[in-house]
Amino acid sequence: MDAAAISNGRYYSNGAYGRSWGVRLVTGIAADPASGQPVVTIKGIAGACRRKAATCTLAEFAAWAKYEVALNENSWQRCQDSGP
Repeated sequence: MDAAAISNGRYYSNGAYGRSWGVRLVTGIAADPASGQPVVTIKGIAGACRRKAATCTLAEFAAWAKYEVALNENSWQRCQDSGP
């Protein structure tokens, strides 16, 4: 996924199947004071990463995320404008 398309407060999925699948919420994007690189604070919402919080670089998160998702009643569905 393009790092420029990742926004605070949105949900993203890795698009994996089975036990590896996950949905994460971006709770913050800021510059790392030491390196100056953008870092992302995330919260696991569903799947393998549920109830876990972490911080990683924006580039690492962009490599993990395949597309943006939204909760539709009881299932996570890919957002229409989130790429191929």
